[in-house]
Amino acid sequence: MTIDHDSVPRSAGFLPGPRRPATGLLDRPVGSAHTRAVPPPRRHRRTIRSRLALPLALVQVDAFALCTATGIANRAVDPTVPLAPLLGVTAVLPLLLLLNLVGGLYRTRLTLSVLDELPALAVRAVVATAFAVTLAGCLEGRWPDCGPATPARLAVLLGVQLPIAAVGRAVLYRLVRRLRRGRPSPALVLGAGRLGRKVAAVLAVHGEYGMRPVGFLDADPPLPAGDTDLPVLGGREVLEREVHRHRVQHVIATVGAADEAETAAALRDAARLGCQVWLVPALREYGALPTAPISGGDHLWGFPCLRVGRPAMGRPGWAAKRALDVTAAGLGLLVLAPVLALCALAVRFDTGPGVLFRQQRTGLDGRVFTVLKFRTLRPSNEHESATRWNISQDHRMGAVGRLLRKSSLDELPQLLNVLRGDMSLVGPRPERPYFVMRFSQAYPEYADRHRVPVGLTGLAQVNGLRGDTSIEDRARFDNRYIESWSLWQDVKILCRTAALMLHPDGS
Repeated sequence: MTIDHDSVPRSAGFLPGPRRPATGLLDRPVGSAHTRAVPPPRRHRRTIRSRLALPLALVQVDAFALCTATGIANRAVDPTVPLAPLLGVTAVLPLLLLLNLVGGLYRTRLTLSVLDELPALAVRAVVATAFAVTLAGCLEGRWPDCGPATPARLAVLLGVQLPIAAVGRAVLYRLVRRLRRGRPSPALVLGAGRLGRKVAAVLAVHGEYGMRPVGFLDADPPLPAGDTDLPVLGGREVLEREVHRHRVQHVIATVGAADEAETAAALRDAARLGCQVWLVPALREYGALPTAPISGGDHLWGFPCLRVGRPAMGRPGWAAKRALDVTAAGLGLLVLAPVLALCALAVRFDTGPGVLFRQQRTGLDGRVFTVLKFRTLRPSNEHESATRWNISQDHRMGAVGRLLRKSSLDELPQLLNVLRGDMSLVGPRPERPYFVMRFSQAYPEYADRHRVPVGLTGLAQVNGLRGDTSIEDRARFDNRYIESWSLWQDVKILCRTAALMLHPDGS
């Protein structure tokens, strides 16, 4: 099921050199305020409701515009003949709202502009209407008492809907800007360098962004330049305290912080605490990149600004990932039951009693669980099992063990781990606690892999990082998977894993 066999590089490059400050969850004491076990602040739900207010209002504006335009189109062209049901609000509205949602037109932005959004609104309105017209044409004759989708009706429908939607959004945005100026939200600026001070000064003057900076977070701030009177509150260690103290809702990260690893960890902590995280890059050409579906992207008084998404496990699709895990693992165990039985008999014949091999692995948030595999080799003792790198070339392994490892059939019992919730189908591969400790010391990014459940296969494995390959590269790919997670990415990885299993290399 997986293409990784828990082997590691032969080189000694993984061994720790001078210890660098690790930033992962495993480096935090159990029960500390930085673990996921700590509940979010009480204001978290209230903050979520306030952030949903604008998107829900925009949905209502678009629904009102379509309903009004449909009524006007029916009366203006031929009030005696109603429009076909498939061209009415019931058919067009769900698709229109879905297209707008996917296109980012209901996303809270710093710079609110109807003119920026108008081209995207027009394109999606045309697509939704065209789909309804096509569907009505395919089912023509089902509603004999209804009028056809004449060009006049469609022209009136689109010609009325877009102006109403634009005017409604303009009024709504004007109200939002007024509310932002009157009640700005507390914000922390991450990085007290030159760019950070400029951003803080902009926020203090321009209230339409709705942020009131209360201080800087920087473990090693530069000398004060007099651009702002805001204090430097400290480094990452004071983030949670200051978020609670000032009821911070926004964290803006800029270049100039002392340590990139600490900056990344602070951003993750801020997102966990329920803050909206923004990134202001130093590269001004960033504003020319296609980072947003709306022309021009987002900016903060001319500074290009990127909204950092929620953590992977906090995204709406994560529940679907778990549903996919349970469904696929359950069906897999049923379909592969004969294969599992044959493997168990072969292992029993080859190595004697004890068909299943149980081993401690590190999973989500550094918690240890017991992984299940078919036994391919009987180790001398528990210490060898916990600390030996690779057994693929061990002379003690018999023909059955080599076949199971080469075909990855020895990993099939881990479907039970998936059902129990210890693992997922896709995620960073789990490693033994002994090696997790050493890798986390050598590579500070390694412990960050444990922000999500471990998996049977992962992005690193389908890119060839298995066997004797770089641990640093694996950690980089695993963190890339976490930051860019989507359900479709899981499907792609599973498909690539299935293709690679057809050409096993026995690593």
